[in-house]
Amino acid sequence: MLFFSGQVSMFDALVFLGGQLGLGLLVLLQLNWYSVLLGAASMGLVVLYPVAKRFTYWPQAVLGLAFNWGALLGWSAVHGTCNFTACIPLYVAGVSWTMIYDTIYAHQDKYDDIVLGIRSTALKFGDNTKMWLTGFATTMTSSLLLTGYICEQTWPFYTSVGIVALHLARQISTLDIADAEDCAKKFLSNRRVGLFLFVGIVLGTYFKDPSSIASNSATVALLSSSS
Repeated sequence: MLFFSGQVSMFDALVFLGGQLGLGLLVLLQLNWYSVLLGAASMGLVVLYPVAKRFTYWPQAVLGLAFNWGALLGWSAVHGTCNFTACIPLYVAGVSWTMIYDTIYAHQDKYDDIVLGIRSTALKFGDNTKMWLTGFATTMTSSLLLTGYICEQTWPFYTSVGIVALHLARQISTLDIADAEDCAKKFLSNRRVGLFLFVGIVLGTYFKDPSSIASNSATVALLSSSS
């Protein structure tokens, strides 16, 4: 909004962008080269997202693919490679979560988006939004359970996934897509999803067999995704 109002110039925006990219690169270069290349591979999605809403009704999917790259990067940062058997379900869970909360968020702006010619899943799903969100919530929950099974997680993790599933079910069932204030409230409630998963991962790892923790970097990957 500051850019469109003229309070921030194009030069200021480019300087800020350059600073953010520079800091990100500095952090990335602290990791192994596999992770550096893996992180660099996400730049296509990062660049694509801001313009995706101009040509597709699925910009939330592009955001999810870019925003949850940490599910892959967390594992590779520890092991120097990526165990896709564990990481792909985690990545799918993160993308599904993004589809839920960002679709809810988009319902706040859908009337302005129509005027501006901007597309979103809120406009795509319309009155069927709850059905779609239920599908994404189911995919997210099942993918988290699969990740936990592959990574030999323990009962605190599965408990946290159950709490998250109940939270999402209540969030979706009570959502009023015609009420911008309710959409904003539901969107913000997703902060608790990350907290529940964080606690579940930490406690679940604490209760694991110590001999298995050293060979299991799912904790790092999950924390990267949840944050």
